[in-house]
Amino acid sequence: MKIFTDCRFFRGDIPCVLSKQHNVTCEGCLSYEKIGRQILIIKLGAIGDVIRTTPLLRKIRAEFPDAYIWWVTETPDILTDKWVDKRIKPNFENVELLKCLEFDWLINLDKDPIAIALAAKITAKKKSGFTVDAYGRSTYFGSDAEKHKWVTGAFDSISRQNTKHYVQEILEIAGYEFAGEEYILEVQPCAYNWDIDKTKKVIGLNTGCGIRWHTRLWPENQWIELVRLLINYNYEVVLLGGADEDEKNKRIAAESGAKYFGIYPLKTFFALMDKTDLVVSAVSMGFHVAVGLKKKLVLFNNIFNKNEFYLYGRGIILEPDGGCTCYFAQSCDKHCMDNLMPAAVLDAVNKLLI
Repeated sequence: MKIFTDCRFFRGDIPCVLSKQHNVTCEGCLSYEKIGRQILIIKLGAIGDVIRTTPLLRKIRAEFPDAYIWWVTETPDILTDKWVDKRIKPNFENVELLKCLEFDWLINLDKDPIAIALAAKITAKKKSGFTVDAYGRSTYFGSDAEKHKWVTGAFDSISRQNTKHYVQEILEIAGYEFAGEEYILEVQPCAYNWDIDKTKKVIGLNTGCGIRWHTRLWPENQWIELVRLLINYNYEVVLLGGADEDEKNKRIAAESGAKYFGIYPLKTFFALMDKTDLVVSAVSMGFHVAVGLKKKLVLFNNIFNKNEFYLYGRGIILEPDGGCTCYFAQSCDKHCMDNLMPAAVLDAVNKLLI
């Protein structure tokens, strides 16, 4: 009896889906798909960072349509079966499994200890991105594109001079040129019937930016003023956020008249944001979700190099009047975000929607 262990669908421990559906063995199956290259992507990081790395999949699939793609990440659920064959977390069992395999190509796009250790230890014919040096710190495998990304992360003075956006950088690390490849983000059907007036343009306000970078937060009173301005212009305003923003969003809604529906699981959050026409957000996971959903976008930036962010021609980046000197700082006494005025945000919204 022939058993095709090199088939994309073969499981080994249990019958594959096709075997179950048609009650056949490999010999009687008409859906055999031979695996070509085995490619491993390591991008553990924050959800937004994983989402904005997905354009790489478009390049790999175009060049290697028969590839079997593995992706190691803390958030495998945001990736889809159509693009990634094996989505796994970096736990003990999975790491031990990866060490038993030989990949044709390993691409590590993170510089944290777990990622660089995996990149160094896992066997692959070709490796791209970042690995570990003799002192337990990150370094790069050797290309100019890898060195560029590594150096900009190591020195603020060089990072400030960078003119490349993130998607361009990660594609170049893998040897590709950016040609407008979009994020990949799946929105699942949702049973919620939110009270959103779709006869108006719907503005989603993503009021948080994570707990790490408090320097990016916009004052609550200015969110309230923005909501009032937007409502006066006959926009429908919906507040967006997670658990960290829940109490704040309740206060803003009570003071301003914006609608707030609470916090949801991640995929439901995607579905809610998909109901909007435009999103206002600081640099955050919500910002990357908005880009993935192809929404018009007003992006607040103060402490990062704005060249890092690519909005695909659908958005405007706003920075505080007078700029901000707290580059990549988690805390700062300048409070520069106070100098970004709600009227300027309204003007940007109108430019994109009217």
